[in-house]
Amino acid sequence: MAVRPRRSVLYMPGANARALVKARTLPADGLILDLEDSVAPDAKDQARATVLEAVRTGGYGGRELVIRVNGLDTPWGYADLVAAATAGADAVLVPKVESGEALRMAERVLVNAGAPDTLQLWAMMETPRAILDAGSVASATRRLTCLVMGTSDLTKDLNARDLPDRLPMQASLAATLLAARAHGLAALDGVHVDLEDTDGFAASCRQGRALGFDGKTLIHPNQLEAANEAFAPTAAEVEKARKIIAAHAEAMAAGKGITVVDGKLVEALHVETARRTVALAEAIGGDLCPLPGERVARPPGRDG
Repeated sequence: MAVRPRRSVLYMPGANARALVKARTLPADGLILDLEDSVAPDAKDQARATVLEAVRTGGYGGRELVIRVNGLDTPWGYADLVAAATAGADAVLVPKVESGEALRMAERVLVNAGAPDTLQLWAMMETPRAILDAGSVASATRRLTCLVMGTSDLTKDLNARDLPDRLPMQASLAATLLAARAHGLAALDGVHVDLEDTDGFAASCRQGRALGFDGKTLIHPNQLEAANEAFAPTAAEVEKARKIIAAHAEAMAAGKGITVVDGKLVEALHVETARRTVALAEAIGGDLCPLPGERVARPPGRDG
């Protein structure tokens, strides 16, 4: 994977053409153009056409574009996948994934419809079965690059309560994050549905970053600023990271494997984290920054 900013990934209703136009100006790292939950059954076909037109028209710059399709067990899922295969989006988000085979089925439809090798798959982790089978989901296909928490559906299925500290979600968040990291995937935290609870939203962002998530999925543009701030390295963190990298390089040149920075032991593992911090900061400020041995894949036909 490249170090790509995914601090803020905003759901956009696929049936709302005006919203899709406005999204071209929003400071989101990514946009999920939604054909599933936000679209009424009688508007599904029109929403698909609207999303395809938006993606093909472009104008989204470097924002990552993801099309969330309906499931293959619905009347619209197959047509969604066929249409998304060559639309020019970065990724297709499959909802309510409960097994690795579900992702492989979606991949087969995409490939048969002409999907390029660069088209990624993302998976929604929003059911108890998905969490229990997270390892199988995460290892299903090399096309999979990101796991997305669906905490609202999961809370419902668990008969859990939506508490400020998200204690009922901790096991599921951890299981998904562990599976993602074990298989080299990105992981996005779930949405915060109370738009008036700005303090609670900020707290959930801080918690998500502390747990290790790459960013947060959002339901309103008003949430963008807080998410971008929470999941970005601070100036102090970047400065410290550069200091660690430089000190370790000096130690290696002197034939030493470890050194001390600000009273703390620095080994190779700390340098790896520091390099990722710097790469993320640089990616936020401009181009994507691959780490050694990584490459950045872009789908053909995209602007920006």
